[in-house]
Amino acid sequence: MIKKLKRKFVALSMISLFVLLTVIVVGMNLINYTSVVRDADEVLTLLSQNRGVFPEFGGGGRENHMPPNMSPELPYESRYFSVLLRANGDVLHTETGRISAVDPSMAIAYANSVQKSGKARGFADRFRYMRTVEGDTVRITFLDCGRKLDAYFGFLLTSIGMALLGFGIVFFVIFFFAGKFIQPIAESYEKQKRFITDAGHEIKTPLTIIQANTDVLEMDIGQNECLEDIRGQAARLTRLTNDLIYLARMEENGQNLQKIDFPLSEVVEEAARPFSTLAQIQGKTFLCEVQPMLTLRGDQKAIEQLIYILMDNALKYAAPDSAISLTLKKQGKALVLRVCNAVEAAISPDGLQHIFDRFYRTDLSRNSETGGHGIGLSVANAIVHAHGGKIQAQMSDSHTFQMTVTFPI
Repeated sequence: MIKKLKRKFVALSMISLFVLLTVIVVGMNLINYTSVVRDADEVLTLLSQNRGVFPEFGGGGRENHMPPNMSPELPYESRYFSVLLRANGDVLHTETGRISAVDPSMAIAYANSVQKSGKARGFADRFRYMRTVEGDTVRITFLDCGRKLDAYFGFLLTSIGMALLGFGIVFFVIFFFAGKFIQPIAESYEKQKRFITDAGHEIKTPLTIIQANTDVLEMDIGQNECLEDIRGQAARLTRLTNDLIYLARMEENGQNLQKIDFPLSEVVEEAARPFSTLAQIQGKTFLCEVQPMLTLRGDQKAIEQLIYILMDNALKYAAPDSAISLTLKKQGKALVLRVCNAVEAAISPDGLQHIFDRFYRTDLSRNSETGGHGIGLSVANAIVHAHGGKIQAQMSDSHTFQMTVTFPI
């Protein structure tokens, strides 16, 4: 359990860090890309409004001043070209005087590509373009954004690399210190298990003495109702103690079980057979359907204990004159064991979530006549997880309780 808790702590920490880094990297690069596009579109808007060239800035007129968000050196730094087309696509004029890497034929090819796309603005290779209508003609203006795009992609790769590096460093730090982070929890859990085991062994001795003295008193004074009550309660406390010790050992050493291949089908049939008679005595119907020749690698005695717990639980809490069913079959790459029984009232979803907790009882099972002490399903859960399986409790309908155990093959 401690190892599983450590893995969950590391996984949750790394997932949180991954999400945070992803949001930061994506956010920064999205802002960066938006800035590149916005600046390019502002320049293209200025060019498009002046027939594909920069206006003459300077002089005393207000209209001749450079826009406040643009540098006076912008007309000399920018590399751009434009193509004027008729509505039918015929080329009227090309302007390539402010760029050396593009000749008129290349400019026309870019313009035709933009015309086919039908988009008003976008990117063609490293050029940002804007398509504007000038009367009966269409002007497509292109701005060279190569340097800004190179800077953008360089920042993108750098930010991703730094994020991955930071993720790796944090992973090793958290993985190294995870044990120390959860050490108080681990110590508390170990103390709890030791207490249960030690207390269980300590309780066993006085219980044995109580039972022995009860037998001696019965020999002296004969049968007595009080002695029968003492014997019954001592036996019940003995079963509870044994179950607690078994549960503590299973949770502590479940992964170290001596597992062998054994005939699961035969074990299930043998373990469930006595319950057929018990069900008949109580006026209930027991149906057992086991697919033959199924094997499982695990601890045979623990699986027998699992069958006993599930069947005992179903028999105790089944509605009067109802049916109880046990099925075992192979489904895909798993062995599915299912125990169903009718109930008088449905168990709430909250009750189903806590049904495997120690000493937890649903409202349906609070009757003391059942003789249970609320720990059997906790033992069943520990056995299933020790075999790498899953156990689930659910209401298949309003009056049918279903316990499903899945073992991987």
